[in-house]
Amino acid sequence: MENFNFYSPTEFVFGQNRENEAGFYVKKYGGTKVLLHYGASSAKKSGLLDRVIQSLTKENISFVELGGVQPNPHDSLVYKGIELCRKENVDFILAIGGGSSIDSAKAIAIGVPYDGDFWDFYSGKSPKKALPIGTILTIAAAGSEGSGDSVITKEDGMLKRGTGGDCLRPKFSILNPQLTCTLPAYQTACGATDIMAHIFERYFTNTPEVEVTDRLCEGLLMTMIKETPRVIVDPNNYQARANIMWAGMVAHNNIVGVGREQDWNSHGIEHELSALYDCAHGAGLAVIMPAWMEFVMHHDVMRFAQVATRVWGCKMNFANPEVTAKEGIVRFRQFLKSIGMPINFAELGAKESDIPQLVKTFGIGDGTTGGFVHLSAKDIQSIYEIAAKATL
Repeated sequence: MENFNFYSPTEFVFGQNRENEAGFYVKKYGGTKVLLHYGASSAKKSGLLDRVIQSLTKENISFVELGGVQPNPHDSLVYKGIELCRKENVDFILAIGGGSSIDSAKAIAIGVPYDGDFWDFYSGKSPKKALPIGTILTIAAAGSEGSGDSVITKEDGMLKRGTGGDCLRPKFSILNPQLTCTLPAYQTACGATDIMAHIFERYFTNTPEVEVTDRLCEGLLMTMIKETPRVIVDPNNYQARANIMWAGMVAHNNIVGVGREQDWNSHGIEHELSALYDCAHGAGLAVIMPAWMEFVMHHDVMRFAQVATRVWGCKMNFANPEVTAKEGIVRFRQFLKSIGMPINFAELGAKESDIPQLVKTFGIGDGTTGGFVHLSAKDIQSIYEIAAKATL
């Protein structure tokens, strides 16, 4: 296990009807003028926005609104939010929604106190200062409610890039599993896939002797395998929704990733798909993650065999561990298919002919991208090609 620091200051407010306490927590963390940042219409139609406003009003907290966050949030709305916050002297941002709303809120939060272009932080600059934010989660998926990460798409060139820093960790996050019960099955499955990807990106590591976090990762994966089909069949299963929502946070606040090298190449490779095709991030990961596994498996067959036996229940073939490793990848792809996820380019709506463009916009040129296995542009092309043709 490697040396590490772990810092996770967010206060999590979990359970039924806790959104009614939003005003109290905004006030607790110093907010006096709030930007309410949310998506297209669901927060309004469901009555959630009204409940939040009532809670703020009860605490005599003023607010302004900025809706319209799209999946794979764009920089144009971030610029609009920065301008609005400066004009209205906003000192706290409350994101209502899923990862897209929260990521957009984080981008606005670092842009308001910054003299330059906020995109600098999505081009390599590390954020050090931001307005405080809180979240009210409506989709268990991205884990942004507990992380210091944010991903935004730049409309000029459709570049999907990320940033991260402790200043972007929410002051509080309200997690009411009831708010996820109205999600369509497809969105629920996309969220579950994203959660599992966050775990796998940490699980596949070159760091030896990380049994504690291995077991934590495996437990979370087994939870998702159990609970996701339950909510697909019964969307109103509160206990299953609760387990998924908490798993989503734990999967990405980095408690399962400390002390170990991580690999985020699958996310990076997928980002090009969702930027180009505007597909759901989780759906793109369902296509890319097993393809990445197939490509890198021989780097450490025993790690793949380990997850196959511990998580997917495969029988260990000691004479030929590769058989076990491959079976685990097959079972992962079968699970994704069973919950309604695409498994290849055709099902996702992507085109094999676009692979050269996807590789180019990934942007490593003649270099490599690090992680469990260092990948060249040619390697990334191979992963896209595996993903394009994948079958069960």
